[in-house]
Amino acid sequence: MKIAIIGAGAIGGYVGAQLALAGEDVTFIVRGANLQAIRERGIRLVAHDGSERVARNVRATDNYDDAGAQDLVILATKAHQVAAVAGDLPKLFGPDTPVVTMQNGIPFWYFHKTGGPLEGSAVRSVDEDGQLASMIPPERVIGCVVYPASELLEPGVVRHVEGDRFPIGELDGSTTDRVTRISECFARAGFKAPVLEDIRAEIWLKLWGNLTFNPISGLTQSTLVDICQYPLSRSLAADMMREAQAVAGKLGIQFRVPLDKRIAGAEKVGKHKTSMLQDIEAGRAPEIDALVGSVAELARLTDTPTPHIDTVYALVKLLARNMETERGGVRLQHA
Repeated sequence: MKIAIIGAGAIGGYVGAQLALAGEDVTFIVRGANLQAIRERGIRLVAHDGSERVARNVRATDNYDDAGAQDLVILATKAHQVAAVAGDLPKLFGPDTPVVTMQNGIPFWYFHKTGGPLEGSAVRSVDEDGQLASMIPPERVIGCVVYPASELLEPGVVRHVEGDRFPIGELDGSTTDRVTRISECFARAGFKAPVLEDIRAEIWLKLWGNLTFNPISGLTQSTLVDICQYPLSRSLAADMMREAQAVAGKLGIQFRVPLDKRIAGAEKVGKHKTSMLQDIEAGRAPEIDALVGSVAELARLTDTPTPHIDTVYALVKLLARNMETERGGVRLQHA
């Protein structure tokens, strides 16, 4: 299968390397140091046990026209980076090319093919002017939830930390030939990619933790176990999760995991810095609107009060603005 991977960061690099090693025809659409590294040396994948494999049979380009029409496009940038590439994505489309979206949080396509009074509504916090939905037609989209953890060690080198699950699903819940082919393709690469009837419920399950632990960790410079074991922050996380559960419930979503078990799962991860905390420390723009702002927006659409979510959202947005103004990150200094 001819597959374009948009982005070769922690997740895009991991997915693209595994697919290429399984024999798929992979092209990375990348820029800068990653582009040069992959062109010169391929992409190196470091497994959690320290073993390494190099996928040399890959292409890398920053020119969408050169890549041409693909059988599959995997969009592996962060949610707030999608707008920067959306205008070029149609250059990769053949008549039937699907797009697997691998962003965390509420996606721009959330209300497409879902039915009900909000059918076709835009999620303004992630697609303010409707550009994404026009450039990436929902008819092409296959939803995906990313569970693995990995990190970009250096340009062209990705370390896989743990996990191999990428559940996928059609937006209308159907089991089509194309989603089955993608699931089988992922399986050949060593991933677990079950086809779900309700991909939105799975999105909410992951988001349930991300929208709480990510901003709390970024604001307090705390790891998951710190947040879960300190009574006040554990209580705040639980309050935010209950508010999110109420919003999801009004949209017909039921969580298959109890709240206490979800918090316990985060606690078990231990001294782990969330991606938002890592971004804040490094001075990178944190992923806020897809994870937190979108839930606040859906709360307004469903007339659901979310005072704890709204407060944390305001605080982390202010932090991000100050980081942008001062062009710096925030890191706890040891005495």
